[in-house]
Amino acid sequence: MSRPESYYQWARRKGISRRDFLKFCTLMGGMLGLDVAEFPKIVQALQSKPRLPVIYLSLQECTCCAESFLRSAHPLVADLIFNMISLDYMEVLQAAAGKQAEDARLKTMKDYPGGYVLVVEGSATLGNGGVYCTIGGVAATELLKQTAAGAAAVIAYGSCATNACVQGAYPNPTQAVPVRNVVKNKPIIDVPGCPPIAEVITGTIVHYLTYGTIPELTNQGRPKAFYQHRVHDNCVRRAFFDAGQFVESFDDDGAKQGWCLYKMGCKGPTTYNACAITEWNDGVSYPIKSGHPCIGCSENNFFDNTPFYTHLAKIPNNAIGYDVDKVGAGVLGVAGIAVAAHAGMTAVVKHKEAQDKKDEK
Repeated sequence: MSRPESYYQWARRKGISRRDFLKFCTLMGGMLGLDVAEFPKIVQALQSKPRLPVIYLSLQECTCCAESFLRSAHPLVADLIFNMISLDYMEVLQAAAGKQAEDARLKTMKDYPGGYVLVVEGSATLGNGGVYCTIGGVAATELLKQTAAGAAAVIAYGSCATNACVQGAYPNPTQAVPVRNVVKNKPIIDVPGCPPIAEVITGTIVHYLTYGTIPELTNQGRPKAFYQHRVHDNCVRRAFFDAGQFVESFDDDGAKQGWCLYKMGCKGPTTYNACAITEWNDGVSYPIKSGHPCIGCSENNFFDNTPFYTHLAKIPNNAIGYDVDKVGAGVLGVAGIAVAAHAGMTAVVKHKEAQDKKDEK
C-alpha cells in the first residue's frame, strides 16, 4: 500500500507557499498555547507524517456542530480540516450513499487499525436497544462501539456528544447518553459547545499529529488550551460587571451602552470555553459581544440548569462582594454623587484661581 502524502506535500501541490505553510504552523502553535521552541516540531510533523484518516459519525444531533466544522475561520485552517486529514466518512459531506458510504467507513477501519481518529457528533441512545437512531439499519450506539474499537482516539464533538445536550434533557425519552458512557478503554477528548468552535478540533488534530498523543486535558476531559478559562474571565463586558453596571432589560440604556448581561441570565461566570478569546465568524464577535447572554452551552446539563434568561442565584466565588439584585440604580446614584462632587470641587478651585488673579491686579 502506497504511503499517503503528507500535509506539506499536499499544500505544495495545491500551490500553497512555504511562507503560508509556516504561518499556519505558527497559528496552530499559538492556539495550542505552546512555547515558541515547540513550533519546529509542528513543522516537522506536518512535513513528514501522512494525512490522518478520520471517520466522522453523526448520531442524535441537529448538525449544528458539522455546520461549525464547515465554517472554520481561517482559509488555511479549512485546508487542514479538509485536506490535511483524510476525511473518509462524513454523512453531511460525502457524495456516496447507502452501501457505498458504509463500505468507505469499513475500508478505513480495515486499512488503518489503531491509526484513525473517530470524531463523533451527537449523543448515543440506550432506549429500547438504541432503536431511536439507526444508520444503515444498525443502531447508532452499536455502530459507535464498532467504529471506536479500532480508533487511536475519539473526539466527542459538541455538547450532544459530551453531555447529551437537549436529547438528554428531562425527561430524556430516548435515554440519550454522552459518548464516554458507551466507549471505554479509548482516549476520549470532549469538545463541548452548542456548537463548539471549529478550531478546537483543528488544534487537537495538529497536537495529535505532532506528538502522537492527545493534548493535555482538564479534569473534565477537555483540551486545556481551549477550556481552562471562563468566558467571564476575558469577556468584553467584564469591566461593567466589576463596576456593578448591569443591563436590566434588553432595551434599556445599559444595553445600549454595552453593560454586563449577568442579570439577563448570562452564564459566562460558570462557563469554560474560548468564545471570548477565539470568537466566531473569523474573530468578528461572540454572543455576549453581540448583545446576548451566554447560555452556558459547553457545561454539563445546561438545558436542565437555570432558565436561560434567569441569572444565577449567587455570583460565583463572591466575585464582586455584593448582591446584584440590589445593584443598579444605587450604583448609578453613587456614581452621580461622585460626578457632582467632582464638579463642585472643580468649580471651587476655579473660583479661587479667578479670585487670586483678581487680587493680583
